[in-house]
Amino acid sequence: MHLLQPQPEVTTSSLVSTHSTHQSALSSNTVQLSPWQSLQTEHEQVDWLILHFNHWFSHQNVTLIRGDFEPEYFPAQNQAPAKIQFAHGFFNSALHEISHWTIAGAKRRLLPDLGYWYAPDGRTLEQQQLFEQVEVKPQAIEWLFSTAFGRKFRVSLDNLTGDGGDGMRFKDHVFAQVHSFFSGETKLPRDAAYFIECICLCTRHGKTLQADEFSRALLD
Repeated sequence: MHLLQPQPEVTTSSLVSTHSTHQSALSSNTVQLSPWQSLQTEHEQVDWLILHFNHWFSHQNVTLIRGDFEPEYFPAQNQAPAKIQFAHGFFNSALHEISHWTIAGAKRRLLPDLGYWYAPDGRTLEQQQLFEQVEVKPQAIEWLFSTAFGRKFRVSLDNLTGDGGDGMRFKDHVFAQVHSFFSGETKLPRDAAYFIECICLCTRHGKTLQADEFSRALLD
């Protein structure tokens, strides 16, 4: 998802390092699947993520699905749930698309691709700067998700044939955004906080994320 248009966001939640006020992720009807730690391949991990996400967010009338090509969001219609389609079955793509969905408010979730417009790979410097402006928060949230899963996170400038911009500065901004969530200067979107709580209950025995797990050196 190449995002080049800032949009209103939902930013109401507790801090990352505390439990959210949502119903516990491990309710009596939670899905019974193989423990995360036992999964050996990315395909197995993606299957786990899809099944758990679709359970945890069933009350939101949304499903996470594999896509063969580029990621895309399809709003709910004709009694069918909304679909978050991620690219090529990649786990990291799924986390990235989920991060965008958690930021979007109710109105944007009614729009194809959450109301974003696109500029393809090969963007000019000005276009790339706008891309970076609107990608800082989603990629910071994706970093939180990845860490909750114990996976490596890598920032993406996503402009291989155009002007790549200042990668070091972008990493600085993503790092600063993560710590802004921890400090409370910026509130984490409600659904992002809930998703992190759900993940941590399954992958970290409920241990919440801590600010010292996120160092600038991890982005290099």
